[in-house]
Amino acid sequence: MPKNIIYKTPLVTLGYNFIKGADLPKGKDEFYLRDMQIKNGITYRRLSAYEIEMLVRNGNTSDDWNNILVSNAFNPELVKNCKFYGLVRIGKLEPFCMGFSDLKAPVGLYNSTIISCDFGDNVVIDNVNYLSHYIIGSEVIITNVNELVTTNHAKFGNGILKQGEDEEVRTWMEICNENTGRRVMPFNGMLPGDAYLWSRYRNDEVLQEKFKWLTEQKFDNRRGYYGKIGDRTVIKNCKIIKDVWVGTDAYFKGANKLKNLTVNSGEEGRTQIGEGCEVVNGIIGFGCRMFYGVKAVRFIMASHSQLKYGARLINSYLGNNATISCCEVLNSLIFPAHEQHHNNSFLCAALVMGQSNIAAGATIGSNHNSRGADGEVILGRGFWPGLCVSLKHNSKFASFSILTKGDYPAELNVPIPFSLITNDVSKDQLTIMPGYWFLYNMYALARNSWKSVNRDKRIERIQHIEYDYLAPDTINELFTALQLMETATGKAYAKTDAADKKNTDNNTAGKHLLKSGNRIVNELEIIADNIENSKRKTVLTKVLPAYRIFEEMIVYYGMMQLLQLLNENAFKTFEELTASLPAKPTRTEWINIGGQLMPAEEVNTLKEKIKTGKIKSWDGVHEYYQGQGDKYPQQKIKHALASLSEITGISLKKMAPSQFSHLLDSIIVTKEWMTKGIYDSRAKDYTNPYRKMVYESIPEMNEIIGKLEDNSFIKQQVAELQSFKKDIVALKKRFKLKP
Repeated sequence: MPKNIIYKTPLVTLGYNFIKGADLPKGKDEFYLRDMQIKNGITYRRLSAYEIEMLVRNGNTSDDWNNILVSNAFNPELVKNCKFYGLVRIGKLEPFCMGFSDLKAPVGLYNSTIISCDFGDNVVIDNVNYLSHYIIGSEVIITNVNELVTTNHAKFGNGILKQGEDEEVRTWMEICNENTGRRVMPFNGMLPGDAYLWSRYRNDEVLQEKFKWLTEQKFDNRRGYYGKIGDRTVIKNCKIIKDVWVGTDAYFKGANKLKNLTVNSGEEGRTQIGEGCEVVNGIIGFGCRMFYGVKAVRFIMASHSQLKYGARLINSYLGNNATISCCEVLNSLIFPAHEQHHNNSFLCAALVMGQSNIAAGATIGSNHNSRGADGEVILGRGFWPGLCVSLKHNSKFASFSILTKGDYPAELNVPIPFSLITNDVSKDQLTIMPGYWFLYNMYALARNSWKSVNRDKRIERIQHIEYDYLAPDTINELFTALQLMETATGKAYAKTDAADKKNTDNNTAGKHLLKSGNRIVNELEIIADNIENSKRKTVLTKVLPAYRIFEEMIVYYGMMQLLQLLNENAFKTFEELTASLPAKPTRTEWINIGGQLMPAEEVNTLKEKIKTGKIKSWDGVHEYYQGQGDKYPQQKIKHALASLSEITGISLKKMAPSQFSHLLDSIIVTKEWMTKGIYDSRAKDYTNPYRKMVYESIPEMNEIIGKLEDNSFIKQQVAELQSFKKDIVALKKRFKLKP
């Protein structure tokens, strides 16, 4: 029967030989890295005979009082019932009571076992059963902790190896797929874009090795670094804290186990970890919150994200400004502004591209649909499944897809954005309504973008995150959807008696019907191919209004960006404007890199620079992101102009004043119906009798949910519309266009 290995060493070695002989550089002592880490500016000295006598009277012991160093403002009366081993350095201790929230405790060291640690000024250390190899800042409060220890091979959550360690002990984060094929090495400072790039392009061996090299050279592999706890951090009523690096102003209370972590906290955002949390092998960003029974293993939480109410986050990256409650999330890469609340939600092996909301009961997991646990899903920006949605891997969805409640029996590849997807069991078919968000839920669509911007609490914005629902990625998807609807409509029309049998070009026929607004389209059963991996049909509904709206939105996007160009340049005449426009603009492919949109060619350039060594660090990669973020407004304008030219068929450089005037009028109409749609979709909540029946009266309803006319978001949209109209009138006057 196997037995625990209990080893014995002399008592005098406790607190010494933190770095073993083989790992200690020649001419260095075991404290050389520790001394390098200390930056508190305190000058320490040896104890006086009086101070030693006072410490002994107060019930303190030490293996060697000569190894207890203190500052000149040290007060031995404030150290009681402590056991000291190894080199311990203590800063200023003054007779104050330190308070945080409802906790108050006297400055000093009490009732603790302290092994080879450094302390800043005016700390509170009380009832810490085992405190070993930590550098602790000033005004730190640590009380009622069972174990607070750092090992000599601590990596603080980073996926690196220390001297002499085997590859088997490396921490990997197995995102996007359960079979480890997309795993990455986590590191402090890893951005969503880093995780995305590393998890893709797996057949590019040179690139993959470079990513590994960039990570390994970012950190020192020497053994002997101490754990750190930053100034003003408060830790109370916790059990085990091992190999954890903590920034300033953090707050831990009631955690069960924290191991192998970097916890960023400070001016960029204070981080909190609360009751019942068990958190292992991870990186926690600035301003994060974890509380009430959270379990997290092999993970990264980007800044200002939250885990709460028993959430489980395993082998996953959670993007900035995201929240997960009560749910289980495994092997996933989640971009910023993600929401996942309520119980029974399950997300596994997923790439979630931001601004998403996973409803209660959703089961988005591989469940080993193939012969192995190797399925995955790609969920476009704005993905929103309804209650109790069950999906089968592999599946892929365009941006702003919403799924109605149901068990979807087969793999899906839905390239149509802004669509409502329904598993229609009664008809045994998949039904897709393109443009659902524009037709029936403009309030939620517009408000989602607004709130994502409003809730972005990042101070250090290395990646420029796009939150607008009209952007290069979604516009390209709209073009794809238009062509799909044209082909599907042409095929449906070809089956009717009215069709010209000589015309075999379904795309041309469908395009003519849709552009002309022929109402016969409403009578057709329009079937899309290659959407669902099954023999049943996929039916498109509301195709005629969706087609018109998709075209309108592309024009609106293009014109809004053209107006942005006007705002940035003091064009005095219409001719100056057209002279500045490109002759043959080309619409390019774009990629969502962790919430930041980049032209595909720029992504390829980044990869080549990494492979050739022109970019030599992750900091260099992040500088590239920032450079692309600076370029993005102009790149977006170029894409918008190309989109506008393509959808209208107008050569912008040769555009006539009358054409420009007509386009200005058209976007006013678009802005008007969008604003009306925002109002109407919210107003339904005030007129629906089944919503009203739970209230005794209209005044009671208004008191509980607020008056419709007082809705701040709607009022803001109405004000923007009025301002927009005035700006267009002024522009027409400036360019001497006909009103």
